[in-house]
Amino acid sequence: MQVDNKVMVSLTEANQNFSSVTRIVDEQGSVLILKNNVPRYVVMDISRFEAMENTQQEKIETIAAHILQENLPAFKELAK
Repeated sequence: MQVDNKVMVSLTEANQNFSSVTRIVDEQGSVLILKNNVPRYVVMDISRFEAMENTQQEKIETIAAHILQENLPAFKELAK
């Protein structure tokens, strides 16, 4: 996941001023929260999260369809 450094905040800053975190999420779509200068948490807009979830599900379905199509004769034989 690529993250722009303007959407990174420290855990301390997030704890002290969560409204600024939500403001950034409203503007940028997500915020990466660092704990001890290491990426640890992501706060994101729910619509962006749902879009990511849908994209992942579509990838899984595409891969499953590809595997099924490639191996259809074997699956038909196993189904007998």
